[in-house]
Amino acid sequence: MAGEKILIVDDDMNMLEVLNLRLQAEGYEVSTTSNTADALSQSRDTLFDLALLDLKLGGQSGIQLMKDIHQTSMDMPIIILTAFGTIETAVEAMKEGAYSYLTKPFDRRELLLQIKNGLEKYKLSREVRRLKDLVGEKYGLKNIIGKSKKMQDVLEQVLRAAEVDSNVCIIGESGTGKELIAKSLHILSHREEKPFVAINSAAIPEGLFEAELFGYQKGAFTGAISSKRGYFAKADGGTLFLDEIAEMPESMQAKLLRVLQDKTFYPLGGEKPVEVDIRIIVATNKNLEEEVKTGNFREDLFYRIHVIPIHLPLLKDRKEDILLLTDHFIKKFNNEMNKDIKGLSASAFQYLLSHLWPGNVRELENTIEYAMAMASSSIIDADLIFPRKPKDKGSLKPLKKAKDEFEKDYILNLLTSTKGNVSKAARMAAKHRSDFYNLLKKHDLKAIDFKG
Repeated sequence: MAGEKILIVDDDMNMLEVLNLRLQAEGYEVSTTSNTADALSQSRDTLFDLALLDLKLGGQSGIQLMKDIHQTSMDMPIIILTAFGTIETAVEAMKEGAYSYLTKPFDRRELLLQIKNGLEKYKLSREVRRLKDLVGEKYGLKNIIGKSKKMQDVLEQVLRAAEVDSNVCIIGESGTGKELIAKSLHILSHREEKPFVAINSAAIPEGLFEAELFGYQKGAFTGAISSKRGYFAKADGGTLFLDEIAEMPESMQAKLLRVLQDKTFYPLGGEKPVEVDIRIIVATNKNLEEEVKTGNFREDLFYRIHVIPIHLPLLKDRKEDILLLTDHFIKKFNNEMNKDIKGLSASAFQYLLSHLWPGNVRELENTIEYAMAMASSSIIDADLIFPRKPKDKGSLKPLKKAKDEFEKDYILNLLTSTKGNVSKAARMAAKHRSDFYNLLKKHDLKAIDFKG
């Protein structure tokens, strides 16, 4: 905790002194000022970890100062200090981006708790950004696309899992990005300079599985005219990613379990054990617990590989990311196709939001690629999207679930068309602004994700 830098802005000099002494006693580096211009200048010159701003700074607004600071330090948590009679305004400040607020006079323990929680959140957001930057550097992506809470939760899990060597099981439907997550885990680990070896278990014929994984010695079988290293040996020191682990033959499941237990294996025809130091990451689109119950997957192997489970959400469950993903794919294919597509028409984008995406992110990418290849203008219209629309099949949903999905899609359309302008979106929906914010909270949406 000690050493974090905190900026305090208040026009009450006594309050400034009290807060300064309290926070310095806790080990924080504190800068104080009563002037908004000076506060803004300091925030540009110094990388603060948190700020305490008085709501009313003489004739100036603490909320406006907060917005100005967030122009250069977008994720920095800001706690608003407010007098008793202005709590409603403080709540409004939170809607504008404040982390929290404290009502004067406030309890010392409450102050320190708010600061501690705010700093932890800021540290985590910086780590998430570091993950995105690292993935971008290694794999040509600007980031792992997704501002939705579901994807942010996944990134948090990745950050924590990367710090240890425990086996990880990534669960997700086809096209959700399981291998990208596995690569991210490898990049962020201490093994990043060592090999990352990926295997699709469903693509290896059963008779070749052992030879592919463990390798073989010259003369081990007819046709083995030379020795060959297997995937385990190639991944030594690094990470072995076993995709579609549920498709692994039962005979190989037992041998894999032995390697995980002993950290050694025998190549085919070999008499000496080979020691390996590898991290195992597996992925599946099946429910392994059900596979265990039906006898298709070994229970002891399940517990070995299922130490840290990471569940990837379906695209239809994080529709607020579709705009970001679409923009990313348009930029990608503009470069590859030497085109200058600006974006999608409103009707085309409405289709993207209404579709269920059984193929998830991969299906969206293919849809955008096709549309851009066929586009003759700078705007992709619905006629390049709708012909590819498959019929979504399935039983009727419960009425409440159907209503909730419609309501969320409706709000997503409003936020997209208004570019995150809550006041305008609320007017279009014939809702009070406060009621519209309640709808955003209900569906875990943030207007800032749609701005610009």
